[in-house]
Amino acid sequence: MVKITKDTKIGDITRTHPNVVAILFEAGLHCVGCHVSHSESLEQGCLAHGLSEKDIKALVDKINKILAKHPEFKKKTVKDDL
Repeated sequence: MVKITKDTKIGDITRTHPNVVAILFEAGLHCVGCHVSHSESLEQGCLAHGLSEKDIKALVDKINKILAKHPEFKKKTVKDDL
């Protein structure tokens, strides 16, 4: 399983793990559909929305724990077929 990091682009997270969007909303990141989200890292988005480094680490840990527990949250992408 590929782990999400604070450097992972928000757009990559939402494209490959669409079920995680609710967790991002819960954290205050309502901008997941924003045009900037495709080039903005999770850390950049979190900092722009006032989250601390501690909050970002907790969010990354939460996402990775959920993805480890629920591998069905991984959506197959075109890249997986290459």
